[in-house]
Amino acid sequence: MAKLDTLGITVLGDFILSEGVEPIIENLLRVGSTAVAVNPTVTAPADENTGSFQPPIDAGSSPRVFDRPLWGNHSLWVRGGVSYRPREEFYKDSAYTPRKTNDLTEQYGALIGEFIDRAVESGLKVYFQIGAVQPSGLRDEDRPRLPDGTISPNRMADTASLASEAVRSYNRAYIRDLLEEYPSVTGFRPDWPEYPCYTLGEVFQDFGEHVAKWATSRDFNFELIRSEAEKFWNLLHGLSSWRCLSSSDFDHNWTVSGKLPEWVSEWRRLKAALSVDCLQHWRDAINEAGGNDKELSANAFMPTYSTVTGFDFPGAAKICDAVSPKLYTMHWSLMVKFWAEPILAANPQLSEESVVRALVRIVEIDDDGTGGGCVSDYGYPAPNEPHPIASGPQSRKLRDVAAEVAGACTVTPLVHGYGPLDDFTRRLQLVAECDAVSGLWINRYGYLSDEKLDAIGKTVSQ
Repeated sequence: MAKLDTLGITVLGDFILSEGVEPIIENLLRVGSTAVAVNPTVTAPADENTGSFQPPIDAGSSPRVFDRPLWGNHSLWVRGGVSYRPREEFYKDSAYTPRKTNDLTEQYGALIGEFIDRAVESGLKVYFQIGAVQPSGLRDEDRPRLPDGTISPNRMADTASLASEAVRSYNRAYIRDLLEEYPSVTGFRPDWPEYPCYTLGEVFQDFGEHVAKWATSRDFNFELIRSEAEKFWNLLHGLSSWRCLSSSDFDHNWTVSGKLPEWVSEWRRLKAALSVDCLQHWRDAINEAGGNDKELSANAFMPTYSTVTGFDFPGAAKICDAVSPKLYTMHWSLMVKFWAEPILAANPQLSEESVVRALVRIVEIDDDGTGGGCVSDYGYPAPNEPHPIASGPQSRKLRDVAAEVAGACTVTPLVHGYGPLDDFTRRLQLVAECDAVSGLWINRYGYLSDEKLDAIGKTVSQ
């Protein structure tokens, strides 16, 4: 098993404060890490009234707990603060203001800079992992819309419209601010430079005014796409049978008998163009801030999910130094539940098994047809429960990404640390054994017990 060129681990500020700079650096070096990703945030324990819950609850569905104790707990409420003093003058042309400093900034903020400097001294590359379109205090006018103009309820990822100029203005200021404060970082790893698809409603984003203006200026027939998407949404909520969507001719490219309806093709092209444009904006903003030498590596959904998120691997490869397709297999299982439940609720006459098996086949997470046929077979795995996704689909999706990128940039899959040791190790092994990739990232340090750290060293670094 060849040693990968890149082994990165995401370490958020919580654990830097909880465990200390040196112990974490020692753990990273011990397992053979070559890179680390951080965020410009410091936190402290809080109560329900003043904090947010960690680990994230993922729209109320997640049973996750940390493997590593955070201030003595495996889950808890925390409050946060920015790790530095933002330069407000950078944001004068933005509708969004920078994050506000607080007592945590004053007391602990310097630790993030110390961690970055110590990591660089140790030979590690250091990146910021932050939302691609997630400004502080996101406004409703910048949230993506359903075809009928409303905001989808219960979104799992509170991301903005990729076409929002207000968000882009904020990103320019934020990137400049971070590079001014932390000039030694290697680059950025923006998350969700696409439209997340966790819930069925999120699949049908974005038909807001920002996209209407953006699309029309680029000769897309936005109104045709919007009206036909609305008809399709209504179809899914009023099916007389599941036959039209469960046909064996219906493949992962969302075609029937190889023929893609024009509006669907245009919708996919529109989403892909928006995603590429978002990444190009990131690259331009980094360069404008004097970061021509800084790397850009995008986190992304795997195929076939990227079909509906809009992430365009060939387009991204022309802009980014690397792409990190996510092996977040607990979310793949959850999405079967999150997509099937509203369809079944709106269409009680449908067979649960036919809907579930069709969705599983469409997103290609089952090779041999032995996967579950009930919603209860999927959902969010418990901490000690293996993720119900076979190795074959995971390896195939990795190869699909590599084929789409075609060597134009490096492919460094992002494996989530959540799950039991054996299942986590299985995901590591299939990446390490895939000759189509050149590196590996692991999200995130809080889910890496000492046993998992040992497994990383044995599986990836030796």
